[in-house]
Amino acid sequence: MAQYQADRGRNENTDPFDKAVTFGSPTPLPTPKSPPSNERTGFGAVTALKSSDMALTDPQPRCLFFDVFGTCVDWRKTVTDELWKYTRDALSSPASSIASRIRMHASDMTYEEWGEVAQEWRNGYLKFTRELANDSSKAWKTVDEHHLESLRDILTNRGLLFPRVDDTPSNLVHDGSLWDEQQIGELSLTWHKLNPWPDTCQGIQELNRLFWTCTLSNGNLTLLNNMAKYANMEFTHIFSAEMFQSYKPSPKVYLGAAEKLGLRPEECCMVAAHLDDLKAAKSNGFRTVYVERPREERYPELKEENFVDVWVSEGENGFVTAAQRLGVQLLQTRRRSGSAPSAVRSDA
Repeated sequence: MAQYQADRGRNENTDPFDKAVTFGSPTPLPTPKSPPSNERTGFGAVTALKSSDMALTDPQPRCLFFDVFGTCVDWRKTVTDELWKYTRDALSSPASSIASRIRMHASDMTYEEWGEVAQEWRNGYLKFTRELANDSSKAWKTVDEHHLESLRDILTNRGLLFPRVDDTPSNLVHDGSLWDEQQIGELSLTWHKLNPWPDTCQGIQELNRLFWTCTLSNGNLTLLNNMAKYANMEFTHIFSAEMFQSYKPSPKVYLGAAEKLGLRPEECCMVAAHLDDLKAAKSNGFRTVYVERPREERYPELKEENFVDVWVSEGENGFVTAAQRLGVQLLQTRRRSGSAPSAVRSDA
């Protein structure tokens, strides 16, 4: 519980701009006389690239900004698995004092029904971030704070948690609910340890040979830093909408991220599995890469608007295919599982 509270509070009460951030230059584009190198990975392009090898030119992007939930990680399976595991553990634990009605209800719930709970949790996040992005007068709240409150509401509405409205310390609450407050707090941090898609880690490593790679997610900084380390995603930078005190699709997030790296919007590219995110980025001058992921597209009608610069279909190899389209010549004979870099840069 102490670790859960420490993780939750580390960034939320500090001004994201308290610490100055300085960055070097992106890896230069390859030339015959000076092949690129990457000090973090030790890899560079096999041969020099021509402009005809690159899907995006005039100018070539310097930074790829990544949506994370659904684009880089498979949140749906990870969250459903955790909800299912926590349920089975609670029902089988001799220390659990679960009310009979709740025990019967939880016992009857299938894995698919817990998947519906995961989707409801995700839908609440999308509604919360969109409302705050559209109304700057609303009090700021982090995604971690929202996830905890939302999980409590969902469980209460589904009859798995008794309403808790008084000031009783959480460690004293044993009211017959499926989980106590400590367990709910721990479960709400599931979003810190989501599993990546199979192509994610290799794709980011390949892209790092030509570009900065930077998260640009509505998740708060603590969440994103934890997730990057857990999933071994070697982003060169970690950015969060928290740094700009708004949420996507607010222009503050896209333009703020570009400015923080000293780049013009046209030198930036948004990578996402959600067309609404890409449309907002495009409207702020970004280039766009669409990577289709299973069950992730919320607005399929946007496919007809033709604002995507690079399109990677679901049947292709995700970020690895994106790297090839953007001019990276893959090292086909060497596969690297990778580990989190020793110094991922962020405001955290």
